[in-house]
Amino acid sequence: MSLIECRDLTRTYTRGTEKITPLDGLDLDIEQGGFVALMGPSGSGKTTLLNLLAGIDRPTRGSLMIDGRPVHTLSRNALAEWRSEAVGYVFQLYNLVPVLTAYENVELPLLLHPLSRKARHQKVAAALDLVGIADRSDHYPRQLSGGQEQRVAIARAIVTDPTLILADEPTGDLDRESATNIMDLLKQLNTELGRTIVMVTHDPKTTAWCDTVLHLEKGRLAESDFDDSSEAKSRDQAMSETSS
Repeated sequence: MSLIECRDLTRTYTRGTEKITPLDGLDLDIEQGGFVALMGPSGSGKTTLLNLLAGIDRPTRGSLMIDGRPVHTLSRNALAEWRSEAVGYVFQLYNLVPVLTAYENVELPLLLHPLSRKARHQKVAAALDLVGIADRSDHYPRQLSGGQEQRVAIARAIVTDPTLILADEPTGDLDRESATNIMDLLKQLNTELGRTIVMVTHDPKTTAWCDTVLHLEKGRLAESDFDDSSEAKSRDQAMSETSS
């Protein structure tokens, strides 16, 4: 069953007199419970697609259905409400609020929901525990390592129990060991909690944790396959390099 259905998805910008089209008539289906990597050169449309899936941006043409919702037709208010409930976004540079503790950063998305303080506490505590950072809940971002900051960012992304997790270069600023730990965590969210994950990456090694690799070139789908045997081989290699 497809969670995401893109049909003729197009995004065009105008810069001065120049027309730029980072996505050009994209047709794409992503199955519920999938773990998908988006790869391609700079300017190929990866981040544009991620922003459209997140409801941060709107398509110029075409349709975007997510979990049966016509996201491309939603009003601004309806889109914001849908995004707060259905989407968790993991940023490369964490985007944590420096003056808030890990606990308070994770709690932020819940403040948009009509929850009691006790209910918010239960959800935040569960999310921090799931990502293995509960013992750092009272620490500020400056007191955390890069890998720990990204765990807090992931906890923030999943605290609302979203259907879809979007990750933009989630390991791009991390050392190899921390990157492996973050990918293991994302895979756990995918396999054990059934979350659909779409991840932009430039690192071929991170695709070892994914079910599907999609290659974008000039706003179009160039390739969309991933061999299971190569996945196992790449994962073993990534794990071997981390432990060496």
